[in-house]
Amino acid sequence: MNYKRIRLVVISTLLSLLLFGESYAQSPKTQPPVYVLVHGAWHGGWCWQQVSSILRGNGATVYTPTLSGLGEHRNILSPDVNLETHITDIVNVIEMEDLHDVILVGHSYAGAVIAGVADRIPQRLRKLVFLDPVLVESGQSVLSAINSALVTADVTKAAAKDGGLTIPAWPVSIFGIKDTADARWVGQRLTAQPYRTFTQKLTLSHPFGNQLPLIFIACTAEINPEFAHFARNVRKDKKWKYFELATAHDAMMTAPKETAALIKSLAD
Repeated sequence: MNYKRIRLVVISTLLSLLLFGESYAQSPKTQPPVYVLVHGAWHGGWCWQQVSSILRGNGATVYTPTLSGLGEHRNILSPDVNLETHITDIVNVIEMEDLHDVILVGHSYAGAVIAGVADRIPQRLRKLVFLDPVLVESGQSVLSAINSALVTADVTKAAAKDGGLTIPAWPVSIFGIKDTADARWVGQRLTAQPYRTFTQKLTLSHPFGNQLPLIFIACTAEINPEFAHFARNVRKDKKWKYFELATAHDAMMTAPKETAALIKSLAD
């Protein structure tokens, strides 16, 4: 056995540890980003299919949960399903999957949902990304945040048809789905929205965002004037980073490549 050679290897290893060990310890391992993508009203996790496929193809971990009473969970629809239910849905996914450093994305109505999630479990989150959202402050409901007598009247009237249980799905065209095949596919999957998710007030125990980075993505191709004030207000607020996508409201389906690319860039 060549003891001299072994001794030289040991000495060399010790010197490397002494000289470079501290820098190794300080260099964090690069982990693939973790995304939780939360759908908007009347939709389900299915709407993220193309975006999630692209993100996973780039090595990311992606979850696309469906909120209670919607999509494949429409069988558990009840009068008890409200905004707090949906916040709890996402908190439970993140905790049960033991996710950390999550980039939490909320589309449209889900802006209210992810604000509530951030209020509860900020330690598990990295950033909040609001994709063409409804921004709901503490003490507001989705309807009061929209602040449109027309929208409130339409929603209330529609919900009355089944005793205030749900809001029937809006037409596919409102979401900007123009392609006939896509419109048919989406239309087959939209489900009625639990009414109380729009009327229950959001209660936050901390300031909005709970000190997490706030990112707003506006879809600018077809701006509904009833919702335009959210983007307008954010652009004046230094707490936010503001981006735009030149596409319609359902960006994850009308421009999946561009949407995935922008979401991916936010992980840097």
